[in-house]
Amino acid sequence: MKQKKSVALIGSGWRAQIFLRILLSLPGTYSVAGVISRSEENRSLIRKKWSVPAYARLGDLLEKGTPDFIIIAVAKDPAPRIIAETVRLGLPVLAETPPAPDLETLTALNRDLPPGARVQVAEQYHLYPMHRARLAVAASGVLGPVHYAQISVSHGYHGISLLRRALGIGFENGIITARTAEFPMVEGPGRMGPPEQEKIITADHTLGILSFGNKTGLYDFERNQHRSWIRSSRFLLRGERGEINEDRVRYLRDHLTPVEYDLQRLQAGEYENVEGFYLRGVLGEGKWLFRNPWQVSFCDEDVAIAEVLARMGHYLETGESFYSLAEASQDQYLALMLDKAAETGKPVETETQCWTMEA
Repeated sequence: MKQKKSVALIGSGWRAQIFLRILLSLPGTYSVAGVISRSEENRSLIRKKWSVPAYARLGDLLEKGTPDFIIIAVAKDPAPRIIAETVRLGLPVLAETPPAPDLETLTALNRDLPPGARVQVAEQYHLYPMHRARLAVAASGVLGPVHYAQISVSHGYHGISLLRRALGIGFENGIITARTAEFPMVEGPGRMGPPEQEKIITADHTLGILSFGNKTGLYDFERNQHRSWIRSSRFLLRGERGEINEDRVRYLRDHLTPVEYDLQRLQAGEYENVEGFYLRGVLGEGKWLFRNPWQVSFCDEDVAIAEVLARMGHYLETGESFYSLAEASQDQYLALMLDKAAETGKPVETETQCWTMEA
């Protein structure tokens, strides 16, 4: 990103404040033009907690100047309307996921936006440091063509997005089968932190198989697994010459030479190192697979969101899309079809949607 970007946010909830915290952690890169919220209580909180302007209407903010782009971080039901209204003002939009709650609204949003609308979507999971390293290994070709992926990382469109990228799937149609089950589990942390007391809850578990010709993905997720202290994530990719299983890479250099190595996180600030506490990057087989450009104490989620923001800046300067509305719509569509397959117990065959024409 070449120039400092001015950013405004529509929304003042939990997710919006994550964006706000990261923007303010990088003052040399971003300035916050203001936050739009319908709630006077939330506007007051934003001003007090973050020391940034807060407005009731976007028009009030635009009277002070035009930001480079708008982050829309609101609930999924009003999101399509707000995205469309903001685009009609000629403003570039970075929309939170998902861009719409259902297929009807998703289709209407894609059809109603004017040609050339500058909309990107803030999907971050494939930008986590270890996921970027794993996908980089797969993209290098050492595994051969990837034909199988098992992803147990996050829910719905997040998990689907990572699965689709891991398989190298674009907008191809496929067949989805799914089943759900319920299991007892001790309640873990939520968005607002750890539980106040021990409590047994019922956790929904979804298993889905997504078949795209000779490529197959296994979606495997238990509700709130990504925050749980007692449930782990899983990431498995397989190609004809090798596999990535979690942080272990195995492949054949030739038919008699197996190679194995671990993906290694390098952390600054440990022991006598005084560079500051941050992730330097991820190494594999002695090569950098990911190098962290931010020497800030960010968790992996923060690193991924900071990358989304950086790519939005690059998109504004070059027009190079990084996660388009069409891609986000496809991931949400597949997630909706996964839910349908799980609810009905019947296979669902996906169909080409209107946004594939824009991809």
